[in-house]
Amino acid sequence: MSEQMHERLTDEEPPLRTTCCIVGGGPAGVILSLILARNGIPTLLLEAAHDFDRDFRGDTVHPPTMELFERLGLAEEVLKLPHDIVSTFTLPGQNEGKNSISFAHLKSRFPYVMMMSQAILLDFLAKEAQRWPCFTLIMQANVQELIFENDRVVGVRYKKDGRMHEVRATLTVGADGRSSRVRRSAGIEPVKLTDGIDVLWFRLPRHDDEARGIMGRAAAGRILIFLNRGHQWQIGYIFPKGNFNHLREEGIEAFRESLVQVEPALADRVHLLHDWKDVALLKVESNRVSEWYRDGLLLIGDAAHAMSPIGGVGINYAVQDAVAAANALVEPLKNGPVPLKALAAVQKEREWPTKVMQNIQAAMQKMLVNRGLDSSRPFRPPFFLRWPLFRRIPPWLISYGVRTTRLKVPADSVSPQSKP
Repeated sequence: MSEQMHERLTDEEPPLRTTCCIVGGGPAGVILSLILARNGIPTLLLEAAHDFDRDFRGDTVHPPTMELFERLGLAEEVLKLPHDIVSTFTLPGQNEGKNSISFAHLKSRFPYVMMMSQAILLDFLAKEAQRWPCFTLIMQANVQELIFENDRVVGVRYKKDGRMHEVRATLTVGADGRSSRVRRSAGIEPVKLTDGIDVLWFRLPRHDDEARGIMGRAAAGRILIFLNRGHQWQIGYIFPKGNFNHLREEGIEAFRESLVQVEPALADRVHLLHDWKDVALLKVESNRVSEWYRDGLLLIGDAAHAMSPIGGVGINYAVQDAVAAANALVEPLKNGPVPLKALAAVQKEREWPTKVMQNIQAAMQKMLVNRGLDSSRPFRPPFFLRWPLFRRIPPWLISYGVRTTRLKVPADSVSPQSKP
């Protein structure tokens, strides 16, 4: 930042001061903000966008997240929000009964995956956090850089309405996604783990007599994933990485024909895809950083480890990071600068479950996605799905992974009624 800009900022507007500044209003950032605020920790959440709505953002809520909401006394209110329940996932193949996996066997009050607009859920959680006097949310706050003093992160500078603003914080948390500016400003580089996959997302009407769960279809070297959105299907079209320009050159009509080739039932509605503006390209790769923290800084969620979309576990793992961070940080944040060992405890709790799941996702990509993209042979699901007992493993791994982090700090230690 130029000296002139710094002088203007210092002279005209003193820095905001808070205990914890969280950058990024996704699931990890909002949930950590909520837990900290309910424990009396002054918390400032900065979100770059003007609202929480993102087209084709992940919309899955897994059993551990619902169990967290129950612990916070919010489960019943969350269940009143618009949502759909997914209890089965049907893999591609001819024998759908033997290719389906069910979440019904999970030992949970919530044996399903909830499909809910992330915008609706985040808006609800942010409003819930605003009931506590020590929580502040600033939208359209585009963080530009970290502030360092003696190699310690002491806050951030952000731009809003064309002006620069400064926040000084005991701890800064980067929860700003896989393209994290906080991470870049800290000089932390993620390590790429897989080649990733390319997905085109779009929506088409869903007929009332069609399946209600999540479905997969594979044919001719293409894969379709169907996510139930009530009266719509949200559809992911998985294709060989780097081939999007080739698809565009072939034209939208050829794209519509390829959809019907994979799933003939779409023939009566693919005409609703008028041009390429009706689809969104998502390029996804899996990565993680080797160290999640610096003095005064912690990375969580996609900023620390970008998950593959396989299994739809990204939100679940971001929420688990937020819970681990709350467990490790509530008491230190009440007592001044957070020691490095508290930040290291978050990484220690969440790093190896994340590594294990990323390895599982890589194996599933080879076993399912790469096999489905091979047009030289018909797709066949993994052999273990032939046995009912083995079909119970994927729902458990998708839901809980190898470790579930439970909230250990109080669900709330201050009252929202204390707000002036």
